[in-house]
Amino acid sequence: MSKETKPGKKNTSLRLDSKTLKALKIRAIEEDSSVQAILEELVNLYLANQINLNREKG
Repeated sequence: MSKETKPGKKNTSLRLDSKTLKALKIRAIEEDSSVQAILEELVNLYLANQINLNREKG
């Protein structure tokens, strides 16, 4: 049995440090949000060049 996704949405997975994921889950609860919503907003801001990761290219 597979989980249904919302139309237009695709599943993905990623690996995060356990402490990072725990802190993200806590923050999502505090903000009455979800990990998915936070990550999707961050990705959209990044793609719109509204945030910069400040990583060195090399």
